Amino acid sequence: MIVDYKDTLKMAGILIVSFCAVFVCTLFLNYNLDLAGIKGEITAPASQAVYDALVMSGKVISGVAGGCLLLTTVVLLCFYVGHYIDIHQKELGILKALGYSRIRIAGEFWTFGCCVLAGTGLGYLGAHLLMPTFYDIQNQEGLFAEMEIGFHPGLCLLLVLLPALFFSLLAIFYSYLKLKASPLALLRGKESEKVVKAGKETDLPFLQELKRSNARQRKSLIFFITFAVFCFSSMMQMSFSIDELASRMMTVMIISIGAVLACVTLFIASTSVIRANAKTITMMKVFGYRSMDCADAVLGGYRPWAYFGFALGSVYQYLLLKIMVSVVFADFEDVPEYHFDFPIMFLTLLCFVILYEGVMFFYGKRMEKMNLKEIMLE
Repeated sequence: MIVDYKDTLKMAGILIVSFCAVFVCTLFLNYNLDLAGIKGEITAPASQAVYDALVMSGKVISGVAGGCLLLTTVVLLCFYVGHYIDIHQKELGILKALGYSRIRIAGEFWTFGCCVLAGTGLGYLGAHLLMPTFYDIQNQEGLFAEMEIGFHPGLCLLLVLLPALFFSLLAIFYSYLKLKASPLALLRGKESEKVVKAGKETDLPFLQELKRSNARQRKSLIFFITFAVFCFSSMMQMSFSIDELASRMMTVMIISIGAVLACVTLFIASTSVIRANAKTITMMKVFGYRSMDCADAVLGGYRPWAYFGFALGSVYQYLLLKIMVSVVFADFEDVPEYHFDFPIMFLTLLCFVILYEGVMFFYGKRMEKMNLKEIMLE
């Protein structure tokens, strides 16, 4: 087997994101399905209005959270597959040289879907464990009759099995594209040849030029960090802003998802940058640069993109909530008008600065323990 199951265990980020996606979607979609079963018993106008609001909010939250987490999982899976191929190029080159076809090698990458299956399965199970409490909170005003928690096989198929199948096929397809390089190029440890235009010469100091070049050469990591901060910014601000529109449990779930997405993607991106620049960092230390200087040179180039992601997330959450209040829930009574909450934005920005700069500080300290001999012998 080309891809060992131990390799899939390293993809904890995909498991966590898959868990969050299915956990949220299962709660709201299962509730909507069970709620539809008692629709005929709802006769009071007030109860009908609450019913419509709950159904609509469940669809919106499942669509927004599920769609965002689906995109994150796609990006993470492609990143992991690409990273695995990059660090195993020589082994894969030997297989191609021995006559293994590209499709046969790519077919072994189906095991990358196993971590998605584990995440979706745990998310589905976790949602069912929380459902009794969730159903009570959704019906805390006692407007509906008591509902039994139903098991819906179609929902299980849609949220657990089909995503695992989809991501297994995605891993095979993406690895097939990545393995387009010739056996000789893989044996040399190089990706398919790409022409990289040299940048214009500048008079910038070495550390500033290194900071810029690191960001330019790893555009996928720019997307990672920008997207991580985008999720953190939008979901954190959204969770506090919808306090009057949703239950406390929904607020806690959105905060948790935003924090998990930000931490997981920031950790993966930062770790990847450090590994890719391990030799550069150790050589800088040899020449007397401090660990914090190394961290700033290697990771500092991504800081502007992180703050751009924060601003983008702020605008996104405002537009989304404005549309929800003004369009989706326009026919419902007693829905408060939504305005951009600047105090919440500044509070979220403070939390983000503490988190992001804390990550930078952590990796700065981690660089102090990097061993020159081990790095240079790799």
